[in-house]
Amino acid sequence: MELWDIYDAEKKRTGRTMRRNDWCLADNEYHLTVLGVVARRDGRFLITKRVMTKAWAPGWWEVSGGAVMAGEESLEAVRREVREETGLDVTGWEGGYLFTYHRENPGQGDNYFVDVYRFVGDFTEEELRLQQAETDGYRLAMADEIKELAEQGIFLHYDSIKEAFLW
Repeated sequence: MELWDIYDAEKKRTGRTMRRNDWCLADNEYHLTVLGVVARRDGRFLITKRVMTKAWAPGWWEVSGGAVMAGEESLEAVRREVREETGLDVTGWEGGYLFTYHRENPGQGDNYFVDVYRFVGDFTEEELRLQQAETDGYRLAMADEIKELAEQGIFLHYDSIKEAFLW
């Protein structure tokens, strides 16, 4: 059973946990997720397409990310998520933490913080090992191409993370 830490409004652990996707949070409680923007030095970003079996936003484009497990630190989680979803180990790459945003969903039990990271490194397409249960393909896209996908309404979280594509 996967457990997530519960955080307060200051993004501090409360010492309590919740089961994955058990939307039981009070309006002043949060869980923590991470997003890892992966970039090559040529200015292209690695984006992946969500499998069509996803309950939410099937077929949409995104960057790697997911929930931080109970006891796990944000940086550990984003490295784990990128590795699981793409096969890339971004440890030692340039970049790191950029910013945090949060979402309030009053009465729904699903409030969350999102720590956004950007990692820049050299990798080849042959190094990619996509997680088949999560992804249905990838692109190496320029920032303007990602913005275009967002304008089509098929890129997750773009409005919240668009500054991560600027450098």
